[in-house]
Amino acid sequence: MLHLADITANLDIYTAGLIKRNLPQASELLAKVIKLDEDRKATQHKLDNNLAEANLMAKQIGGLMKEGKKEEAERAKSKTAELKQENKALGDKLAGIQAELQGKLYQLPNIPHTSVPAGNSEEDNEEIKREGEIPLLHEKAVPHWELIRQYDIIDFDLGVKITGAGFPVYKGRGARLQRALINFFLDRAEAAGYKEMQTPIVVNEASGYGTGQLPDKEGQMYHIDEEDLYLIPTAEVPLTNIYRDVILNEEDLPIKNVGYTPCFRREAGSWGAHVRGLNRLHQFDKVEIIQIVKPETSYNTLQQMCNYVEQLLNDLNLPYRILRLCAGDLGFTSALTFDFEVFSAAQNKWLEVSSVSNFENFQANRLKLRYKNENGQKQLLHTLNGSALALPRILAAILENNQKENGIAIPEVLRPYTGFDRIGER
Repeated sequence: MLHLADITANLDIYTAGLIKRNLPQASELLAKVIKLDEDRKATQHKLDNNLAEANLMAKQIGGLMKEGKKEEAERAKSKTAELKQENKALGDKLAGIQAELQGKLYQLPNIPHTSVPAGNSEEDNEEIKREGEIPLLHEKAVPHWELIRQYDIIDFDLGVKITGAGFPVYKGRGARLQRALINFFLDRAEAAGYKEMQTPIVVNEASGYGTGQLPDKEGQMYHIDEEDLYLIPTAEVPLTNIYRDVILNEEDLPIKNVGYTPCFRREAGSWGAHVRGLNRLHQFDKVEIIQIVKPETSYNTLQQMCNYVEQLLNDLNLPYRILRLCAGDLGFTSALTFDFEVFSAAQNKWLEVSSVSNFENFQANRLKLRYKNENGQKQLLHTLNGSALALPRILAAILENNQKENGIAIPEVLRPYTGFDRIGER
């Protein structure tokens, strides 16, 4: 959530940032927010004065009665009753203004960092790096949805039987490879200084609002009506909400956490060839890293996190590219995001496997996540997160890019985890 003091102090910057996000009505939206904030302050000021006056008169009434000044005491009682009624109306008015103001702020996305390119869609994203050799398999490469049937390692039909489309069953060496990837990613994160956390995979509404999934993505989240709970779309939600309503000490920073969870997304409206096989699922596994840092260090931290994800892809020997997302493709809460995509040999296209983002203080403002600086002042922190990594498309790329005449070769770094070096005949 955008910070009101920042908006007021830097109105031109925030207006330009929202316009860059393709919100041409930015000036009007921010003007309404500022007007509501002014109304809130004026109403709060009037209410505070009335309460102070009512408290003073209440103290005076007893003294007037003792002094025998009954008429003055009665007038004071009458005035106190009037103030009580007025304060009730002011309190109701203040609550209404605050609710409307909060609602307006919840509808505003984060403003993009100055380095974010303008644009309307993923077509306008900026490729900043490409590494690795593209396998020369295009014409003879078998797509992963055929390979998994051939080697009987993932079964979509069983998933449909048990649950529905988009919920695969991993079998035998497919399940072992899935577990190997999870353990490999967790071990690498721990070695990089991240603390492993095992969190719930169901969260309450406050957690959804805290990290910005609500109200922006409620249509993509699975909702449990009876308890008003949500299945998580990413471990970012519980990992970051650990620190909701928390004031950290400076010596506690940076916070570096990692977590493995299954993730659940309805993917409403998804269709076509891009959803085949492992390309887009309703349930999938992901290892997520988050950091909570002081504002002045967050962009150095973002680069460190990108370097970390890049090394994972190098270790898996997968060709990849890095994109800087344009303003039109930027997530609602993000100020700057880098997407990592791996090349799919059989599909002859790039598949997104990670997004690494800096949210600046947008999430922290919602979470009321602050720290005490060296002067003892409370200051909002910056939050960051990254997929490290999402498994389905990594698995698809491993299967498609490592096809051999005698099976599918397993990347060397995974072999200590799998206990085998290939899937299929030797």
